[in-house]
Amino acid sequence: MELVDLSVFRTVVSAGGVTRAAKQLHRVQSNITTRVKKLEEELGVALFAREGRRMQLSAAGKLLLDYADRILALADEAKQAVTGGAPQRVLRLGAMESTAAVRLPAPLSQLHRQHPQLQLELHTGSPQQMLAQVLAGELDVALVAEPVADARLLTRPIYDEALVIITSLTHPPVHKPRDLVNGTLLVFHPGCPHRQRLEAWCARGRVVPQRMVEMASYHAILGCAVAGMGVALMPRSVVEAYAERARLGVHAMTGPFSRVRTLLVWRRDTPQARLGALVEALDAQSAHA
Repeated sequence: MELVDLSVFRTVVSAGGVTRAAKQLHRVQSNITTRVKKLEEELGVALFAREGRRMQLSAAGKLLLDYADRILALADEAKQAVTGGAPQRVLRLGAMESTAAVRLPAPLSQLHRQHPQLQLELHTGSPQQMLAQVLAGELDVALVAEPVADARLLTRPIYDEALVIITSLTHPPVHKPRDLVNGTLLVFHPGCPHRQRLEAWCARGRVVPQRMVEMASYHAILGCAVAGMGVALMPRSVVEAYAERARLGVHAMTGPFSRVRTLLVWRRDTPQARLGALVEALDAQSAHA
């Protein structure tokens, strides 16, 4: 297989067809079609299921696309290592919403200034979802809360987050679950690590929440806590960035639920050149903080 054939194949997939791929690559359509057919003949499989002018990836095509991404990325890394060039292409980064909102603006801004040719795609989600995406090759790297236990992945600690209970300003001090006056927990989806820790903290104190109110954003949770509608657990860094911080009751956690590390996670076979630029920016911001 030639790299140019893999590159053309990947462009056809991302562009959604031969016509658009030809425009992106500044080639005639017949050249694109020939390259794809050559690749299919060499592999002995159909990479696309053709329905008229529509082209859908076959099972073999989906499998090859994952390998093509890794092979082309590794080729780029080899070129950069030999020539001393800066990292290029697209870096697909996943992050929890709290991390994306509070921790990433500064390092990603630095990354863009130092490596303007590096295209960054930022996606948010739950740790379980993003770990699955990293393993599937849909994300290059992700920032997730510990623990992470998978031999196919490598990890690097980036942030050490202090967790706090937030309430209305008039709420009495909170030292243990039974100190919660309001039995309503303000939470994200079930896969949220902070929700899981809050539920585990309550269970250890043998407190059963009266209600679990799921919300879509930290600002919604913070606003409802200010209004006395419930309590929540979140990183102190998120609370300190909140404009209405003075209207919140913030209660420090103690014991095993008081801190959590955010890990940078990637597949063992992920090329290191692009990760190096990201790690450098994250480390600089973490040290500054």
